[in-house]
Amino acid sequence: MSLVSADLGDGTYRNPVLDADWSDPDVLRVGDDFYLTASSFGRAPGLPLLHSRDLVNWTLVGHALERLEPEAGFAAPRHDCGVWAPSLRHHDDRFWIFWGDPDQGVFQVNAPGVHGPWTRPHLVKEGKGLIDPCPLWDDETGEAYLVHAWARSRSGIKNRLTGHRMHPDGTTVLDEGKVIVDADRIPGWFTLEGPKLYRHDGWFWILAPAGGVETGWQGAFRSRGFFGPYEEKVVLEQKDTGVNGPHQGGWVRTPSGEDWFLHFQQRGAYGRVVHLQPMRWGGGEGWPVIGDDGAPVAVHRKPDLPPQPPAAPATDDDFPGGRYGRQWQWTANAQEGWATQHSADGLRLTCVRSAHAHDLRRLPNVLTQRLPGRPCAVEVELRLTSEEPGARAGLAVLGDAFCWIGLQRGADGTVRLVHRFAETGGETERDAGHPRPAPEGWARLRIEIGAGARCRFSYDLGDGARPSGQVFAATPWRWVGALLGLFALAPTGQGHAGAATFTQFRINPL
Repeated sequence: MSLVSADLGDGTYRNPVLDADWSDPDVLRVGDDFYLTASSFGRAPGLPLLHSRDLVNWTLVGHALERLEPEAGFAAPRHDCGVWAPSLRHHDDRFWIFWGDPDQGVFQVNAPGVHGPWTRPHLVKEGKGLIDPCPLWDDETGEAYLVHAWARSRSGIKNRLTGHRMHPDGTTVLDEGKVIVDADRIPGWFTLEGPKLYRHDGWFWILAPAGGVETGWQGAFRSRGFFGPYEEKVVLEQKDTGVNGPHQGGWVRTPSGEDWFLHFQQRGAYGRVVHLQPMRWGGGEGWPVIGDDGAPVAVHRKPDLPPQPPAAPATDDDFPGGRYGRQWQWTANAQEGWATQHSADGLRLTCVRSAHAHDLRRLPNVLTQRLPGRPCAVEVELRLTSEEPGARAGLAVLGDAFCWIGLQRGADGTVRLVHRFAETGGETERDAGHPRPAPEGWARLRIEIGAGARCRFSYDLGDGARPSGQVFAATPWRWVGALLGLFALAPTGQGHAGAATFTQFRINPL
């Protein structure tokens, strides 16, 4: 089963509606269906696609980007690179997603339907530090526009938004661009980013956050002309709530005319969780009012939409026929043979040979999913069949620091239960718990994840569950929340290194 839905079952919902790292969300309605995409950085497949009928209950229905390009550039993990802050739009009977790769430029893919087929990535504007792009096809004038922000780490520029005229076919920009909002000129504003571009009531609107992901606010900008001048207003901020830095998101309108805003909140190791806020137009000379008079809501009535069954993105997996579900992503572009299909259930991972076998952060062949934002227990069964001395497989919590528990084949041919970790900045693993014999080559592994992403590891070798090691506090990556990971490895050498099989992966609320 999936983790608990945000739907409280009494006509209300509780934030966050997506309680895991669905970073930098953007939302779209087509007919009676709502769709959401999010940043996927260096993981593959990328650009997740979520579907809902009520903006509260969401399911993961696919990905728009099978592999990151260039292939060689993402053959190894680049956890804070790749797909940053996508925008999702529907135009000319096609779905469009634009995103910024901070090292390459602005890309887009498009498809006739959300399930594809999606085009190969197309480079719309080349350049370093171009991030958070958003297109607009203006039905009133027939013009097309593109706005984007800047990453100072690549360009030396930040706190401003640049606008372009764009070819209506979405393939290229038509001018050199103009700074349309320079937040250095707005007292107290810094780190303006994440623009979403709209037309409403005769105005061009840009909804964009500033002030940093942990402490900032959501701004609105409006102008009668796309290239400005724009006036600004803060429309959502923490105030006296527990929702720090309500950040980047998107506006959507229901068929009945209700307005809603989805945005993220940075929550450390849990990543960027997604909140749903009521929204209305007309507060103070036509500006949008988001949340409870500009403050995030914790519990609210659901949108006026047909009732839906409770749902949340899938987490559990029985790996039928060796196949893994949509919730899993590799830490880089996948290679043939990392996971093999077979007639029985269970995920069979090849023990891939690597010179970096003792640092999971540097391995591309770790199969991951998001760390849940609520207390839970993660369990999986593991059988190590590789006869290779040094072969290992396990269940990991992966971030700037990592910790894993699993099985390892010794030089004498025996299998042992091992529990190891590495600190942030540490280059070598150390024992986190005492090794012990696993004569059957089998173990049931468990991690209880409590408040503050504090992880307690345990195992069962067939003689009852036993705790292992000290509590491990999960850590995020630079822009990404911590991940749960399954892996199988072997030291460098020649020939086939065998495999490990995982079965009955479960995540249950605590």
